[in-house]
Amino acid sequence: MAENETKESPYQRLQRELGELIASAEAGAKLPTEPDLAAQMGVSRSTLREAMRSFEAQGLLIRRQGAGTFVVGKRGVFDTGIEVLESLETIAARLNLMITMGEHKIESIPADEALAKTFKVRKGSMLVSISRVMHAEGRSIAFLQDILPRDVLSTKDLEQGFTGSVLDMLIRRGNPALDRSYSEINAVSAPSHVARALEIQRGDVLLMFEADLYAKDGAAVDHSLSYFLPGYFRFHVLRTIGVP
Repeated sequence: MAENETKESPYQRLQRELGELIASAEAGAKLPTEPDLAAQMGVSRSTLREAMRSFEAQGLLIRRQGAGTFVVGKRGVFDTGIEVLESLETIAARLNLMITMGEHKIESIPADEALAKTFKVRKGSMLVSISRVMHAEGRSIAFLQDILPRDVLSTKDLEQGFTGSVLDMLIRRGNPALDRSYSEINAVSAPSHVARALEIQRGDVLLMFEADLYAKDGAAVDHSLSYFLPGYFRFHVLRTIGVP
């Protein structure tokens, strides 16, 4: 991935920091005034208003005339470590969070150069793509897409008992035997198709996990793209102290 695609822009930084502020606030908490918050974030008031409109559209903030801007209460937040690879369904069950998966879209797509390299197939080879939206508390909170070779997961497989998690389906099936996953985590601007699915503005900042899942024989079996709304997800990593 090119450096300019991974480097966080000032506006992406602002949206990320606002998302963190909202996620850490108590339900009903009042945000600082616009001048104070703009100064705190190091941006102009017009830039701050633009970013805050995105969070209002997501249902995370509410502006009350003459009273200020308040954090909307949520019943639950995905707050979890990511040291172990688990499906979102598994994490939600552990955290007692109620989620649902929207209807999944299954289609055949040709491998571009990057996917051909990942799966060691010819460019243009047909792959299976599964995309769906996760819902919680009456709104869309994540857009998920998995891309796999046809010999790993076919359309027929997906018509028989697929509930929304490709990872869980592969684990239950046990073939191929899974080994590890490599993930990159970035703040990104929402692509148009993701923005439509999540009912947000194109270009709004999302947290994205891009991951490759490998079998024990070293073959890549799944390339996934997961887009998360700020404020609904908090991921953390437990790290040990290195020895100098």
